[in-house]
Amino acid sequence: MALTIPREPRKTGAKFLALDFETADYGRDSACALGLVRVENGKITRRKHLLIKPPRGEIYFSYLHGITWDDVKDQPTFGEQWPEIAGMMAGVDFLAAHNASFDKGVLEECCRKAGLPAPELEFRCTMRLARQIWRLYPTNLPAVCAHFNIPLKHHDAASDTEACAKIMIEALQHL
Repeated sequence: MALTIPREPRKTGAKFLALDFETADYGRDSACALGLVRVENGKITRRKHLLIKPPRGEIYFSYLHGITWDDVKDQPTFGEQWPEIAGMMAGVDFLAAHNASFDKGVLEECCRKAGLPAPELEFRCTMRLARQIWRLYPTNLPAVCAHFNIPLKHHDAASDTEACAKIMIEALQHL
Protein backbone atom coordinates (compact mmCIF):
# COMPACT_ATOMS: atom_id res chain seq x y z
CA MET A 1 0.00 0.00 0.00
CA ALA A 2 2.09 2.88 -1.30
CA LEU A 3 1.63 6.56 -0.62
CA THR A 4 1.44 8.23 -3.99
CA ILE A 5 0.60 11.43 -5.71
CA PRO A 6 -1.26 11.01 -8.99
CA ARG A 7 1.16 11.26 -11.89
CA GLU A 8 -1.48 11.25 -14.60
CA PRO A 9 -4.90 12.87 -14.75
CA ARG A 10 -7.71 10.98 -13.04
CA LYS A 11 -11.26 11.48 -14.12
CA THR A 12 -13.48 13.15 -11.55
CA GLY A 13 -15.69 10.05 -11.71
CA ALA A 14 -13.20 8.13 -9.58
CA LYS A 15 -14.57 6.41 -6.50
CA PHE A 16 -12.58 7.05 -3.36
CA LEU A 17 -12.86 6.92 0.39
CA ALA A 18 -11.51 9.76 2.48
CA LEU A 19 -10.60 8.81 6.03
CA ASP A 20 -9.25 10.41 9.16
CA PHE A 21 -8.21 8.76 12.41
CA GLU A 22 -7.96 10.32 15.84
CA THR A 23 -5.73 8.43 18.25
CA ALA A 24 -5.76 8.00 22.01
CA ASP A 25 -2.01 7.87 22.58
CA TYR A 26 1.30 7.68 20.73
CA GLY A 27 0.68 4.10 19.55
CA ARG A 28 -0.45 3.76 15.95
CA ASP A 29 -2.86 1.06 17.14
CA SER A 30 -4.72 3.49 19.42
CA ALA A 31 -7.48 4.68 17.07
CA CYS A 32 -10.33 6.16 19.10
CA ALA A 33 -12.30 7.76 16.25
CA LEU A 34 -12.55 7.32 12.51
CA GLY A 35 -14.26 9.47 9.94
CA LEU A 36 -15.14 7.96 6.57
CA VAL A 37 -16.52 9.83 3.54
CA ARG A 38 -17.19 7.98 0.29
CA VAL A 39 -17.12 9.91 -2.97
CA GLU A 40 -18.41 8.73 -6.34
CA ASN A 41 -18.48 10.80 -9.53
CA GLY A 42 -17.32 13.90 -7.68
CA LYS A 43 -20.16 13.73 -5.12
CA ILE A 44 -20.21 12.66 -1.49
CA THR A 45 -22.43 9.60 -1.32
CA ARG A 46 -21.94 8.35 2.22
CA ARG A 47 -20.56 9.53 5.56
CA LYS A 48 -19.73 7.57 8.67
CA HIS A 49 -18.22 8.55 12.02
CA LEU A 50 -17.11 5.79 14.38
CA LEU A 51 -15.95 5.96 17.97
CA ILE A 52 -13.53 3.12 18.64
CA LYS A 53 -12.46 1.54 21.92
CA PRO A 54 -8.65 1.78 21.87
CA PRO A 55 -6.49 -1.04 23.25
CA ARG A 56 -5.38 0.95 26.31
CA GLY A 57 -7.56 2.75 28.83
CA GLU A 58 -5.88 6.14 28.81
CA ILE A 59 -6.48 8.90 26.30
CA TYR A 60 -3.59 11.33 26.12
CA PHE A 61 -4.89 13.47 23.28
CA SER A 62 -8.27 14.50 24.71
CA TYR A 63 -6.98 18.09 24.71
CA LEU A 64 -6.82 17.89 20.88
CA HIS A 65 -9.93 15.99 19.85
CA GLY A 66 -12.08 16.12 22.99
CA ILE A 67 -12.57 12.33 23.15
CA THR A 68 -12.36 10.85 26.64
CA TRP A 69 -12.20 7.27 27.92
CA ASP A 70 -15.83 7.57 29.02
CA ASP A 71 -16.75 8.32 25.38
CA VAL A 72 -15.13 5.15 24.03
CA LYS A 73 -14.91 2.57 26.83
CA ASP A 74 -18.17 0.88 25.75
CA GLN A 75 -17.62 1.24 21.99
CA PRO A 76 -16.63 -1.67 19.72
CA THR A 77 -12.93 -2.18 19.01
CA PHE A 78 -11.40 -1.54 15.59
CA GLY A 79 -11.57 -5.26 14.76
CA GLU A 80 -15.23 -5.43 15.74
CA GLN A 81 -16.00 -2.46 13.47
CA TRP A 82 -13.89 -3.74 10.58
CA PRO A 83 -16.80 -5.22 8.55
CA GLU A 84 -18.45 -1.79 8.40
CA ILE A 85 -15.14 -0.05 7.58
CA ALA A 86 -14.33 -2.61 4.87
CA GLY A 87 -17.82 -2.16 3.45
CA MET A 88 -17.19 1.56 3.01
CA MET A 89 -13.93 0.74 1.18
CA ALA A 90 -15.48 -1.83 -1.15
CA GLY A 91 -15.08 -0.91 -4.79
CA VAL A 92 -13.12 2.32 -4.33
CA ASP A 93 -10.18 3.24 -6.53
CA PHE A 94 -8.08 4.70 -3.71
CA LEU A 95 -8.06 6.07 -0.17
CA ALA A 96 -7.52 9.77 0.57
CA ALA A 97 -6.22 11.39 3.73
CA HIS A 98 -4.64 14.67 4.73
CA ASN A 99 -1.12 13.78 5.88
CA ALA A 100 -1.79 10.28 4.57
CA SER A 101 1.34 8.73 6.07
CA PHE A 102 -0.21 9.12 9.53
CA ASP A 103 -3.60 7.63 8.63
CA LYS A 104 -2.00 4.87 6.55
CA GLY A 105 0.16 3.92 9.53
CA VAL A 106 -2.81 3.88 11.92
CA LEU A 107 -4.89 1.80 9.50
CA GLU A 108 -2.11 -0.73 8.97
CA GLU A 109 -1.30 -1.04 12.68
CA CYS A 110 -4.93 -1.34 13.73
CA CYS A 111 -5.42 -4.06 11.11
CA ARG A 112 -2.26 -5.86 12.22
CA LYS A 113 -3.25 -5.78 15.91
CA ALA A 114 -6.74 -7.05 15.01
CA GLY A 115 -5.27 -9.90 12.94
CA LEU A 116 -6.67 -8.46 9.72
CA PRO A 117 -4.92 -7.92 6.40
CA ALA A 118 -4.51 -4.22 5.64
CA PRO A 119 -6.39 -3.17 2.53
CA GLU A 120 -4.30 -3.13 -0.62
CA LEU A 121 -5.49 0.28 -1.73
CA GLU A 122 -3.37 3.18 -2.85
CA PHE A 123 -3.35 6.26 -0.58
CA ARG A 124 -3.53 9.78 -2.00
CA CYS A 125 -2.38 12.60 0.26
CA THR A 126 -4.31 15.87 0.04
CA MET A 127 -1.54 17.66 1.93
CA ARG A 128 0.97 16.72 -0.79
CA LEU A 129 -1.54 17.54 -3.51
CA ALA A 130 -2.06 21.02 -2.02
CA ARG A 131 1.67 21.63 -2.44
CA GLN A 132 1.93 20.01 -5.84
CA ILE A 133 -1.16 21.43 -7.54
CA TRP A 134 -1.80 24.78 -5.88
CA ARG A 135 1.65 25.51 -4.37
CA LEU A 136 0.01 26.14 -0.99
CA TYR A 137 2.10 26.69 2.13
CA PRO A 138 1.47 25.90 4.88
CA THR A 139 -0.42 22.76 3.94
CA ASN A 140 -1.93 21.86 7.29
CA LEU A 141 -5.63 21.07 7.09
CA PRO A 142 -6.87 24.40 8.50
CA ALA A 143 -4.77 26.35 5.98
CA VAL A 144 -5.93 24.32 2.98
CA CYS A 145 -9.55 24.52 4.14
CA ALA A 146 -9.22 28.29 4.49
CA HIS A 147 -7.93 28.47 0.90
CA PHE A 148 -11.06 26.68 -0.37
CA ASN A 149 -13.50 28.16 2.18
CA ILE A 150 -14.25 24.68 3.54
CA PRO A 151 -15.76 24.72 7.04
CA LEU A 152 -13.63 22.80 9.52
CA LYS A 153 -13.80 21.72 13.15
CA HIS A 154 -10.19 20.55 13.30
CA HIS A 155 -9.42 17.23 15.03
CA ASP A 156 -13.04 16.15 14.75
CA ALA A 157 -12.72 13.00 12.61
CA ALA A 158 -16.03 13.60 10.80
CA SER A 159 -15.16 17.22 9.95
CA ASP A 160 -11.54 16.47 9.00
CA THR A 161 -12.67 13.66 6.69
CA GLU A 162 -15.34 15.75 5.01
CA ALA A 163 -12.74 18.47 4.40
CA CYS A 164 -10.27 15.95 2.98
CA ALA A 165 -12.94 14.60 0.62
CA LYS A 166 -13.74 18.11 -0.62
CA ILE A 167 -10.04 18.89 -1.18
CA MET A 168 -9.62 15.65 -3.16
CA ILE A 169 -12.68 16.49 -5.26
CA GLU A 170 -11.04 19.86 -6.04
CA ALA A 171 -7.79 18.11 -6.92
CA LEU A 172 -9.51 15.67 -9.28
CA GLN A 173 -11.32 18.52 -11.01
CA HIS A 174 -8.02 20.40 -11.37
CA LEU A 175 -6.23 17.39 -12.83
